[in-house]
Amino acid sequence: MTGGSMVSIPECFSETYAEARAKFCSAAAAAGGAIRSWLNPHARGPNGEKLFLDTARFGAADAANMLVLISSTHGVEGHCGSGAQIAWLRTGAAEKLPADTGALLVHAINPYGFAWTRRVNEDNVDLNRNFVDHDKPYPQNDGYIALADALLPRDWSKEALEESQRALAAYTQKYGAFALQGAISGGQHTHPDGIFYGGQKPTWSNRTIRTIAREELGQARRVGVIDFHTGLGPFGHGELICAVAPGSKSFARSKDWYGDEMTSPEGGTSTSAVVTGAMTDAFPQELPDAEVTSIALEYGTYSVPEVMDALRADNWLHQRGDLASPLGKTIKADVKERFFPAGDKWREMVWQRADQTIGWALKGLTA
Repeated sequence: MTGGSMVSIPECFSETYAEARAKFCSAAAAAGGAIRSWLNPHARGPNGEKLFLDTARFGAADAANMLVLISSTHGVEGHCGSGAQIAWLRTGAAEKLPADTGALLVHAINPYGFAWTRRVNEDNVDLNRNFVDHDKPYPQNDGYIALADALLPRDWSKEALEESQRALAAYTQKYGAFALQGAISGGQHTHPDGIFYGGQKPTWSNRTIRTIAREELGQARRVGVIDFHTGLGPFGHGELICAVAPGSKSFARSKDWYGDEMTSPEGGTSTSAVVTGAMTDAFPQELPDAEVTSIALEYGTYSVPEVMDALRADNWLHQRGDLASPLGKTIKADVKERFFPAGDKWREMVWQRADQTIGWALKGLTA
């Protein structure tokens, strides 16, 4: 138990997007938040339900310091981020914000992915690869082009998967395991039916979060962003990943706030590959007069090969398979487990680390 003896942390987490949304809106209202809802006009959920991005704001409209907590950049990973947001609300943290400090909770920035147990959005786009300048040439990823056919086999059979595995092993043999991870997960703009696809234009979530940033954070002088993710690293451990260039002022601020807990993909200290077009890039772009300090809080679940296999299977299922088939149901259950492990222990670890990290962010914001 954390923050309040009456709060059950595991019960803050939800099994579906619909359950998570109901819990979030209820907890935000009970905590006195100003709630706004943004309907995704391009997609519905698996049961035909409408899909919403919801925000809850706390503190004065002109608060100088703003804490921003974001869930579901990668859809299915919203189970984790939503649980942490709801735990924050239920433990009474909103009432304990420091002076001149507010908070903005962004729930289900990618409601389609959350509802459909997918990492991507309704356009098969990975939001954390979509925040590039779409008017400029896209980053080239020759590694992905070389591996595209192996990553999306014609069928999900033993033979086809063995053939794929041989291609991936040959690439690893030639360039190394980290080069393989970079080729696959660094992002690509050439294969709309592939994984880690960055898209050819700003997505609905991209456009919406930029509007939210301007409208809700436009008066803030300091903004601290925590974006919740799962799937990389040791089970239950929350890695604090700073995805900005090591020479930038915001990198130095992150280091000041989070110390040796902070890792850097560009600095080679993170489990993450270097990513171009991360969602958190939107905040300094839309808030040029504010000091923006952002990190991704990445919780470990299973091994990288297991997580990657689940992602590839899900992509194959939506491109070439049958969601209603027994194989389709097995793949969906596997994807959910790889990004949202069952059981109370992992959920309690998530909140413990989130609570700690939010404390560091608030201390940094008000220093």
